[in-house]
Amino acid sequence: MPEVVIDSIRVSLVNHQRVVVLKDVKSGLYLPIWIGASEADSIAVKMQGVFLPRPLTHDLLASVIDRLGGSLTHITINDLKDDTFFAQITIDLNGLVVDVDSRPSDAIAIAVRADVPIYVADHVLNKAGISLDDSGSPVIPNDENDEPRGIKEEDLRRMSAFTDFIDTLDIEDIGNEGQESSEQAS
Repeated sequence: MPEVVIDSIRVSLVNHQRVVVLKDVKSGLYLPIWIGASEADSIAVKMQGVFLPRPLTHDLLASVIDRLGGSLTHITINDLKDDTFFAQITIDLNGLVVDVDSRPSDAIAIAVRADVPIYVADHVLNKAGISLDDSGSPVIPNDENDEPRGIKEEDLRRMSAFTDFIDTLDIEDIGNEGQESSEQAS
């Protein structure tokens, strides 16, 4: 199962939808997952090192796991059905491994708090992972005969929606946003 990192969290300037973009560093494939605003904020707050006086929901859950003697070992984006991603949070409770069903956005928000790996099942990355060219447009992979590999008309429509969405994004990196905030506060 490939390990991925959070490449970025992006926001559409048109409709304010958020997408977390995960990247498999070995293959270079990207996995975009639409997420809610509060989950995007929760992930970004932790990644930027922003201190909040009261815990967010994901901080609370991480704290509960810790106080009950458990430790988060990793999260897995483990399935994709009808364009909906599924995830599991894996917790070690003194040698007893427990997998808990989760939305990917919540699992990622907890993973950044516990600084644990994020994995994606091979079949999920094979189905939904995309390559991007230098302009940020999806690249259609070719088979051994240099023909578009198994791309259906429906897949092309789905990728064009992603391209349209990418075109509306504010592509500032998360790390740079934190620097801008601290510079403005000075």
